[in-house]
Amino acid sequence: MKILFYGTKNYDEQFFQKLLPSFPGIQIKFIEANIHEETAPLAKGYDAICAFVNSDLGTNVIEELHKCGIKLILMRCAGYNNVDLDTAHKYGMHILRVPGYSPEAVAEHAMALVLTSNRHTHKAYIKCRENNFALSGLMGVNLYQKTAGIIGTGKIGQAMARICRGFGMDVLAYDRYPNKSLDFVKYVSLDELLASSDLISLHCPLTEETKHIINEESIAKMKDGVMLVNTSRGALIKTEALINGIREHKFFSVGLDVYEEETDFVYEDMSERILPSSTIQRLLSFPNVTMTSHQGFFTEEALTNIAETTLENATAYMNGEELKNEVLA
Repeated sequence: MKILFYGTKNYDEQFFQKLLPSFPGIQIKFIEANIHEETAPLAKGYDAICAFVNSDLGTNVIEELHKCGIKLILMRCAGYNNVDLDTAHKYGMHILRVPGYSPEAVAEHAMALVLTSNRHTHKAYIKCRENNFALSGLMGVNLYQKTAGIIGTGKIGQAMARICRGFGMDVLAYDRYPNKSLDFVKYVSLDELLASSDLISLHCPLTEETKHIINEESIAKMKDGVMLVNTSRGALIKTEALINGIREHKFFSVGLDVYEEETDFVYEDMSERILPSSTIQRLLSFPNVTMTSHQGFFTEEALTNIAETTLENATAYMNGEELKNEVLA
């Protein structure tokens, strides 16, 4: 099986090449260009393509991949909201993903954002480098005995709930499918979670139902001085509503690893270029906002799991075995 990997970085190649000898019959070509309508024809002559969370797999791209004879799309990530599933399935394509590469990696990063934005450690580091040891602007709040609200209790949300419990927090959760094994978590309605939580952490997938789940109405229901963290998908938050909420002093702190505008430049060095929109700069201009570059997954363990599961998915398809990680709808 010949697989074309789109949008790869040196770390992608490093972890896949390390495991490739254990998966005979699979050949990989890595290219730096991401997939879009103009680069999709590069897949001609390959049996499958592999894409990431920032790839464009909309209708036009799927049409081009179909012309190239592609029948398998490997997503080296958990999310697939960027894939036109209807068109792919119409052409008999199989979409395989990595459902749980390292829940703890993302949850730990979410708590890192909580701690950084709360205690201003990013600012304290810069101040100390400049021999400024004053404490002005660095005051935070205790997490102990506060209430954490977890929206979405899949594997990552569960891991975040356990971390919050370890900090001595009471944990509320909202999910359409409550997890009974989380016996220390109290499941409540979304409105109750918004009104009662000192910290709200987003861990639900992006669907039509959850898009902009954080909006003007939901922000108005939150406590004043709430902390908000998003390590899931940028479009869970309506950015303009968030900016207005920050300006109205609704939030004590905000930590974002994902944001609505990230698709075109995530994982790219844009330091010498002018961004087409000012939304990111507007968010960064606020002293209580901390942002990172969609790096929640970025640990050695997670990258190893991503490579291993992706190659296992390809092998299962190649050998006609059960496709345990197929996206069916």
